[in-house]
Amino acid sequence: MKLIVGLGNIGKEYENTRHNVGFMTIDKYLGKVKFKETMNALVYEKGTGKDKVILIKPTTYMNNSGIAVEKVKSYYNIDLKDILVIQDDLDLLVGDYKVKQKSSSGGHNGIKSIISYLDSDEFARFKIGIGHDRNYDTKDYVLGKFSKEELNKINEVIDIGVKAIDTFINEGIEKTMNVYNTK
Repeated sequence: MKLIVGLGNIGKEYENTRHNVGFMTIDKYLGKVKFKETMNALVYEKGTGKDKVILIKPTTYMNNSGIAVEKVKSYYNIDLKDILVIQDDLDLLVGDYKVKQKSSSGGHNGIKSIISYLDSDEFARFKIGIGHDRNYDTKDYVLGKFSKEELNKINEVIDIGVKAIDTFINEGIEKTMNVYNTK
């Protein structure tokens, strides 16, 4: 069983903001589906038995994402090695991406929360670069909308993220890192 977590913030005002690339990737992966709201998350179950995949978008807001991730992980008894978190990354340029396993939060409050609630950093991440314009306060920047040019680049990375999710589900993190860290 796998758990795929898309990080973001709930609400119309946060749609298409830099902080919501995790939600955007989950939405692109699943298309139009009906989520169930439970365990502080929007939850969608795909498959059955050991092949089941749980995809979630926490409803706790970014800084408390760990609450939802821990609840879902515990409820379904999912191993840390079977969790993939899709997140934005200020340290990567817009349009860049990286797959990592067992890494620090890098200052990302959603990841800090997940590490705290899971008491571990041993889960995989698909990091989507959003750049960092130092002329803006970090909070304002990550909650800002993408320019049209940036959104075109982000949509290309989201398409790659969708493929990376399938690779993670079917072949694991090592293969996912080998395939998607070739840039």
